Amino acid sequence: MSQNKPATVVLVHGAWADASSWREVIKRLQQAAIPVVAVQNPTSSLADDVEATRRTLANVEGPVVLVGHSWGGTVITEAGLDPKVKALVYVAAFAPDAGQSTGDQVGLFAPPPGLSTVAPDANGALRMSEEGWLTNVAQDLPPEEARVLAAVQPPLPMVTFGEKVSTPAWQSRPNWYIVATEDRAVSVELQRSLVTKLKAQSIELKSSHMPLLSHPAAVADFIAQAVAAVN
Repeated sequence: MSQNKPATVVLVHGAWADASSWREVIKRLQQAAIPVVAVQNPTSSLADDVEATRRTLANVEGPVVLVGHSWGGTVITEAGLDPKVKALVYVAAFAPDAGQSTGDQVGLFAPPPGLSTVAPDANGALRMSEEGWLTNVAQDLPPEEARVLAAVQPPLPMVTFGEKVSTPAWQSRPNWYIVATEDRAVSVELQRSLVTKLKAQSIELKSSHMPLLSHPAAVADFIAQAVAAVN
């Protein structure tokens, strides 16, 4: 598809994370002269994260390839109906159907080990334990990097994974999907089922739940393919 302006990549991070989790992918997209911006979501509710993503989209000129990691997949599923969005890229991500929540998708398959290392904090919000980061989320990163991710994580309200998607953008957009085959936080079976459901172009990476940090070159290259397809 020919455009007057090249597509911009808009990156949406996951739960218990922030926009800096995309830093290694951003470097590589910039080196490839691909315009890129990362959304800083509050992870306070689906509505709040969708609104933050929509505000970012409003500031982008021209077409967008919208990318979501993990919980960010639910966010782009809801926010991706913006007419600027020409393709969706899911990275080890959720992609709920109409009337379905992230929690509903989690419940379709055996719970991954990472769920056992999530617990409420003193304020009733959910956090991933440091051990969870080391063994279930970022087990293929150096331990010191996984500990940093644990230290900077924002809390997640307990109700968030129960919030339902209205109209999923993947029904009307071309879709791309990265399956992380060593994922212990989001079911690999769920990821592979979504490749089929979304009729997505896909690759599989031998990665933890954090391929954006452990395999950033492969993630950036895959996103670049989606960009090339819509330019």
